[in-house]
Amino acid sequence: MKAAAASPRVIRFGVFEADLQTGELRKHGLRIKLHGQPFETLAMLLEQPGEVVTREALRQRLWPENTFVDFDHSLNKAVSKLREALGDSANTPRFVETIPRRGYRFIAPVKGTAVPEAGIVPGPVPPLERTGPAGGSARLVWRLAGLGIALMVLVGLNVGGGRDKLLGGAALGEITSIAVLPLENLSGDPEQDYFTDGMTEALINELGKISALRVISRQSVMQFKGTNRPVSEIAQVLGVDAVVEGSVFRANPAGDGMNDRIRISAQLIQAVPERHLWAESYERDLTDVLSLQGEIARAIAREINITVTLEEQLHLASARLVNHEAYEVYLRGHYYLAGYGPAAGEARAKALEYFQQAIELDPTYALAHAGLARAYRQLEWMGVLLPKEAYPKARTAALKALELDESLAEAYTELAYVKLVYDWDWQGAEREFKRALGLNSNSVVAHSAYSWYLSHMGRHEEAIAEARRALELDPVSWEKRGELGQSFTRARQYDQAIEQFRTQLE
Repeated sequence: MKAAAASPRVIRFGVFEADLQTGELRKHGLRIKLHGQPFETLAMLLEQPGEVVTREALRQRLWPENTFVDFDHSLNKAVSKLREALGDSANTPRFVETIPRRGYRFIAPVKGTAVPEAGIVPGPVPPLERTGPAGGSARLVWRLAGLGIALMVLVGLNVGGGRDKLLGGAALGEITSIAVLPLENLSGDPEQDYFTDGMTEALINELGKISALRVISRQSVMQFKGTNRPVSEIAQVLGVDAVVEGSVFRANPAGDGMNDRIRISAQLIQAVPERHLWAESYERDLTDVLSLQGEIARAIAREINITVTLEEQLHLASARLVNHEAYEVYLRGHYYLAGYGPAAGEARAKALEYFQQAIELDPTYALAHAGLARAYRQLEWMGVLLPKEAYPKARTAALKALELDESLAEAYTELAYVKLVYDWDWQGAEREFKRALGLNSNSVVAHSAYSWYLSHMGRHEEAIAEARRALELDPVSWEKRGELGQSFTRARQYDQAIEQFRTQLE
């Protein structure tokens, strides 16, 4: 019997397949946990790709009449779980786009496959009237043909991961986002944590120079320090395609310059399906550590086939030798600048002292001057220093950093802050923010500050976009969630603001 025309049951988009009949979502053929209202939301969006599905339509389907529920909160939670399963982001959506005050729209290309019901063959079968040996041969031919067609379908659709198993493993999916997990301190001395954490952030910053790659910030990844959670789970929380794990061993933690060598081991792991893609160990003198960080970043970029512009390649390869003592002191300053150790104000004061020491040891160390500028700014923000004491010094330090290294995104960001809050030079501030983001599109600090600037300039849609990008780079930050809510508030988009503040509270 010939089957009637069937509506698509399996819908493919990107690396995903959604079976609308069985309620299953698969990525690279592997089933992803997504049930109930989040999957129903996905199904409804897939049934109308490219079209707006209103919140009211979703309410009618997911929560029938006379169902008592906090609809707004429940729908927001369902969409959030859906995005989490897809590795999607409300800030820069690839699949589910929010249409403010109306609903949602599925924006990725989709392809539907009609799977026939059991017992119905997809087309006419010639009658087998002949008997005897010839008839048996005919039946064998048709059976083999049927098996061949079935095999083609199984491989083509990757049902149950069949294609992966036949081909010896899942193919490498596109990797456009990555998280560098806190490197492990192999020295056995907890006092060396500042050094290992500094290596982690340095690698994050190097990868962040690649504009085609989204790199999760230090603030978010440090929350997984010392945990044993599965890579796939961490990647799902952070919304990334792959993670970098590794360790740091220092041959001479005393830092007296004698045989001061470090060994960094790193490995790149695809999240879903979980598989190791690359691993390497590097050993260098501490004076050559800056070039080592760039070398690791370039190796990872080559492995995932990400586009690296010529300018970015030059920046990654332009590191110079560093005074090992100055570098040691700089890392201590950066450790306190991040808020570790004593109370916040005291920590920033210690950071300031360490950066000054680093500059005394090596006056040409640009990063130390940039760190000094940031320390002055934060001390003013915390009320430790008056603006007239902090900002002129911050400006001097930032300009000195740029004189030594004009490719330093951190220095442009600090100079932008000075022009914005002290000089009231609006055009100058925007110019410096754009320079910073042009050099490091993954800078959470620059995106966040630029969003604040745009919001106060009345350019609300641009401000919201920058706040979203900051949250995407720092996805587990309640602060960045609140900043996005504030951007919506200033834009008078109160429903969206309330949604962000509710999520922040959760």
